Amino acid sequence: MGKHITDAQRLQIEHMLKERATLKSIARTVGKSHTTVSREILQRRTESLKGAAGRVPNRCVSRRICARTQLCADRPDCARKCSLCKWCNLKCPDYREEACAKLSSPPYVCNGCRAEAGCTLRKRFYLNRQAQKNYRDILEKSREGANITQDELLDMDAALTGAVRNGQSVHHVMAHNPDRFTVSEKTVYRYAAGGLLAVKNGDMPRVCSLRPRRSKPVEHKVDSKCRVGRTYADFLA
Repeated sequence: MGKHITDAQRLQIEHMLKERATLKSIARTVGKSHTTVSREILQRRTESLKGAAGRVPNRCVSRRICARTQLCADRPDCARKCSLCKWCNLKCPDYREEACAKLSSPPYVCNGCRAEAGCTLRKRFYLNRQAQKNYRDILEKSREGANITQDELLDMDAALTGAVRNGQSVHHVMAHNPDRFTVSEKTVYRYAAGGLLAVKNGDMPRVCSLRPRRSKPVEHKVDSKCRVGRTYADFLA
């Protein structure tokens, strides 16, 4: 099973969030770890300014106790409290937005929240289509630097992933499938390290056991002629 979350699994996550399922039950259903599902939701949740029907969209922390009036200079005859006006948050100099405390704990989104319909605070939702689009955009952007077509990269990935995870080396796979590789062995390792392939450095024990090469510090030789007329004796003179 691939490491990446699929479109169908994202749709299942959105559906189960609406049903108020726990992250652990969602993880079991989609076949991923609890940490993977949590990270997926946090990275791909979408911010929303959706308000509540029949309520003023006021997100200020002081909206329940504020008695300020006449913030609008062009309406001196207005006698109602500014906290009941839709322009309050834009014009009040003391405005401080209140953040929903529920968004800092699982499930980190408003999907399935019982108070969502009447809540005026800034919301966050996990939506399958937007999450999948975000995933595809990041994936395509990460592959822009590869001097290889998308089809060639996918064919290379298919030839490598299963074999490497079964214990074969990259050299062995390339030697037995020369027609499926148009790049060098070093380039394949570079693609794996850069996240362009499903197989990672952790799947290759030899790569993990190698220590990074130590580069010698560059020595800059100084031309002795630059000291002519600039010694300490010259300074004293």
